Amino acid sequence: MCDIKKSLDAGGNCILEMPSGTGKTVSLLSITVAYQMHYPEHRKIIYCSRTMSEIEKALLELEKLMDYRSKELGYIENFRGLGLTSRKNLCLHPTISKERKGIVVDEKCRRITNGQLKEKVNSGEADVEDLCSFHEKMYDIDPTNYVPPGIYPFEKLIDYCKTEGTCPYFTVRRMMQYCNIIIYSYHYLIDPKIAERVSKDLSGDSIVIFDEAHNIDNVCIESLSMDITDDVLKKATKAAESLNKKVEEVKKVDSQKLQDEYEKLVEGLRESNIVNPGEETFVANPVLSSDVLDEAIPGSIRRAEHFISFMKRLIEYLKTRMKVLHVIAETPTSFLQHLKQLTFIDRKPLRFCSERLSLLVRTLEVSDVEDYMALKDIATFASLVSTYENGFTLILEPFETENATVPNPILRLSCLDASIAIKPVFERFSSVIITSGTISPLDMYPKMLNFETVIQESYSMTLDRRSFLPMIVSKGSDQVAISSRFEIRNDPSVVRNYGTLVIEFSKTTPDGLVVFFPSYLYMESIISQWQTMGILDEVWKYKLILVETPDAQETSLALETYRKACSNGRGAVLFSVARGKVSEGIDFDHHYGRTVLMIGIPFQYTESRILKARLEFLRDNYQIRENDFLSFDAMRHAAQCLGRVLRGKDDYGVMVLADRRFSRRKGQLPKWIAQALLDADTNLSTDMAVASAKKFLRTSAQPIDPLDQESGVSVWTYEQLLQHQKKQQGKLGYEEENENGMDIDNDNDNDSNPGNNVDVDVAMEDANYNGNAADVDMKRVTVQ
Repeated sequence: MCDIKKSLDAGGNCILEMPSGTGKTVSLLSITVAYQMHYPEHRKIIYCSRTMSEIEKALLELEKLMDYRSKELGYIENFRGLGLTSRKNLCLHPTISKERKGIVVDEKCRRITNGQLKEKVNSGEADVEDLCSFHEKMYDIDPTNYVPPGIYPFEKLIDYCKTEGTCPYFTVRRMMQYCNIIIYSYHYLIDPKIAERVSKDLSGDSIVIFDEAHNIDNVCIESLSMDITDDVLKKATKAAESLNKKVEEVKKVDSQKLQDEYEKLVEGLRESNIVNPGEETFVANPVLSSDVLDEAIPGSIRRAEHFISFMKRLIEYLKTRMKVLHVIAETPTSFLQHLKQLTFIDRKPLRFCSERLSLLVRTLEVSDVEDYMALKDIATFASLVSTYENGFTLILEPFETENATVPNPILRLSCLDASIAIKPVFERFSSVIITSGTISPLDMYPKMLNFETVIQESYSMTLDRRSFLPMIVSKGSDQVAISSRFEIRNDPSVVRNYGTLVIEFSKTTPDGLVVFFPSYLYMESIISQWQTMGILDEVWKYKLILVETPDAQETSLALETYRKACSNGRGAVLFSVARGKVSEGIDFDHHYGRTVLMIGIPFQYTESRILKARLEFLRDNYQIRENDFLSFDAMRHAAQCLGRVLRGKDDYGVMVLADRRFSRRKGQLPKWIAQALLDADTNLSTDMAVASAKKFLRTSAQPIDPLDQESGVSVWTYEQLLQHQKKQQGKLGYEEENENGMDIDNDNDNDSNPGNNVDVDVAMEDANYNGNAADVDMKRVTVQ
């Protein structure tokens, strides 16, 4: 908390690694909210997380925190906290909310809430029932007060909006500038297609927090990368023909409409001048706002028919390029030169493709927008490839897999430089806090994202009781080394030893056991071998077996069954994959995960051409060696899997790293895991690991008195905290006196510098707040 306050005072960025399950979220929220409410400018807090469940969890923690603050302060503060998620999750419309695809929900929503339809209704050309009643009701309410002050988790927000008859999605969107805190996904701030629509009005002095940010570099890269397949090109051709027919129809019925659009473009007007304020367009510009050309749309694509023929030429060129039978890797500059030689298409009109398509769809008042999604992808690709030269590569792969004989080409435009997408965030906001439980080594992120930090800190576990047991198992009971290295991963003795490890921990672990594999391919391979060896039949005697698959619905069902089996005493083992859904956003608290078993080190597939290109880029531009990055990436995902076992201060569990290579890489584990890993536990055989786990689980399962758990130096009374603070300030004054050679009145110094002491009563008592506890002891403060 002190480090966060220091970085906020200094107005810089910081990277903090905090142990999982020890109140990381509530610590972040309590200090930033106390800081915000103490100073009169009330800097807005933008809290970004990854998944819907994590955003919901942060909102619930915030609600408990504000209840605690109001109880301690004796009055309810004028404070608003809202969370934003997709239209699909918030829509109340009776028919649109039943759509399964998020893209379809988005487009249908835009169609019934845009200004064009409203104008038609006012002029009598359309029926008022075509409009969304929930959206229309919002015009009758004061825009600054769509929801009264308070914290609104998604369920509470939807219930309130149902009662009022308003739209939850637009309520949050329009209330963002009046909120004290907004909690939403990374993409709303990083992805230029979304950020320009959602986050452009947020002030530059806001405090930005990226929680669970260990994957932030991948999020940045994905926001500026895209793939084009044969199927996309076929659909885009159909869409272009359909758009051409629409133009011909409009010419016969109302040619003035197209002429008006053309004249506006001739005048040099851009989309922002033509579209009504607040109206969302069909294609959001995929390029960062600082890289958009501030010029008129080129004459060659101003007329609708000219633009459609231009797009057809581009699609045909892409089809021709994808007929090759060997891999091609090239830079955007090389691609554009070849494109110009064959089709005479210049770079400049390509930069305006997204904007021009968006305007044309708006002018033609196209209703079946989902039919044009492939054309939208081609326009997005054209805008990106023509805007960026450095930090991007184009890779054309003719076959889906290496051994395939039937061509299934895919053209990948891949961003290699994560700093491009996040650069506007660091330029615009003065304080950015990046935090996660597994973000080691800390110095890798400032290099990859190209930014300066005020503070970089990794914290150790502060719990008095030993709550988890990390172990490295390097050999089986027969002393044969175990590893997922490619050369030996399918060796029968290695597979059998891994199977024995799973059997032994299935016997030893009460309730839930989670096993992580490096990839789906390896998991399928090893499970099929275990089946023939009879290992799965042995595991089945002790636990139910469930498997994570790439299908989200199947995985959700498996998780539900897993939890049920853990709760009713049958016990279960869940086979899952590092980098999958289970390893990232799912918590296995208490009996749902007493042991996590990591089989092998989850390295990326090193033969991936995109990965090779990125490694080369990192080496040439940021002096990050290939092995360093691959090892860092694998260890952060392994640590993320291990962190699933510990989700609170009264939780406990066993962490097993089953690969001999972990012994050499224990220094790359997060500080809080590395400190708990004893030297004696870094080279264990299966039977030694099982003996240690039995002893630990037996000890940890004993009932404990909550007051015993709070013994030791990790817990101070409120009075002790104040004494400690005075002592610290006294030391500071003494050091200054020695430096300056003059007397300083410490007491006066403390009073005259309120920046060093943010409302101790509030900030320190906030530290005491525990989101998991029903009752809060006012006089006890956990010092993180």
